[in-house]
Amino acid sequence: MDKMDLAQDKKMIKAAVGKHEKNMHPGKTPTKLAKGGKTNAQMKQLGRGLAKVANQKKSSFTYK
Repeated sequence: MDKMDLAQDKKMIKAAVGKHEKNMHPGKTPTKLAKGGKTNAQMKQLGRGLAKVANQKKSSFTYK
C-alpha cells in the first residue's frame, strides 16, 4: 500500500467517523481514533513481549 493511499484512507475514515458521531451523538465530544497496538497475529508469531517492542518501531522495521 502506498503512503498516499494510506493517508487518503485515514482521512476518509476520520471523516466518516466524524459524520457518524455528529449525527448519532449530538452534543458529545467526538471520539478520537486509536493509534493501534500489537495484534494477535504479532503475538502468535513473536510472543507478547517482542510484539509490543516491534509495534513501537517504525512500520519498515521487522523481526525475523
